Order: sequence, then structure tokens, then C-alpha cells
Amino acid sequence: MPVLPAECLEESDPRFARLDEVIERYGRNPSALIQVLHEAQKLFGYLPEQVQMRVARRLGLPVSHVFGVSTFYALFSLRPVGRHRIQVCMGTACYVKGGEQLLADLQERLGVGIGETTADGRFELQAARCLGCCGLSPVITVDGDVYAECKPRLLPAILKKYD
Repeated sequence: MPVLPAECLEESDPRFARLDEVIERYGRNPSALIQVLHEAQKLFGYLPEQVQMRVARRLGLPVSHVFGVSTFYALFSLRPVGRHRIQVCMGTACYVKGGEQLLADLQERLGVGIGETTADGRFELQAARCLGCCGLSPVITVDGDVYAECKPRLLPAILKKYD
């Protein structure tokens, strides 16, 4: 099911009924907020404002609290995410060996900035502080698959694997 922007979500969307079931399964317990948000993100692909408001209302929490938790933890996203997550390592070793050029090339090739998702929802581009693969630099990962000693000329073939 495609991910729709928050303003396109309707209360009749069947995912809201499933979200209500999740909340009921946790007994409307406010201490289950993180678990509920995690399952909500699975349902919607991210945590749009309408979903956060629904969770807050059903758990009896202020929306500001739900938003605070949603923005504090890196596992939650407030924007639609791509089906495939690309991370470009920007640690010192990768940066020195061409990580910055890889990131610039991916931004141009995909037409997105850091933290953005392509219009077709296929890729999300992230810059990582360090992926812990310094001896293999420069490194990118796609959905956790590591591409060592990566060069811009290799990017088209790498991206094609994720069609």
C-alpha cells in the first residue's frame, strides 16, 4: 500500500482501525507508547501528525508528549521513508577517500537531499557519521548491504540491484 502524505489520510483508512486494535491490545496503557508508535509506523510507514494525534487521544497523553517521543528516538520517522535506505559513511576515513563525492553523486542521481526520499518512494538517502568499516572506505550501505571501496562509477549498478 503506498504511503500517503498526512493531509491525504482519512479517518476511514483501514489502517486507523488496525491502529486502534493495537492500542486496545496494550490496554490503552500510556506506558506502551513506544510499542504503539513502533506498530503504528509499521502500519503507516512513518508517523504522520494524524497518527500521533490518534495515539495521544487513545492513550490519554498530550500530543506534545507523543511528538517528543516520536522525535527523540531515531527509529521513528515523521516523513515517509524509502523502500530502500542508503547510508553514505561520512566518517573521517570515508570522507577523506571520497565519501563526500559519493554523497553528492547520489544526491544528484536521485534528486534528493540528505534525509529525503525519492518521489517514487524507492530510496531514502542518509549521511552516517560512521558505519564502522574504516578499513573498507569509502563505504555506502543499502538496506544494510555494505559496498566497500565504493566509487561514483559503481553507483548505477548498485542502485539497479534494488529495482
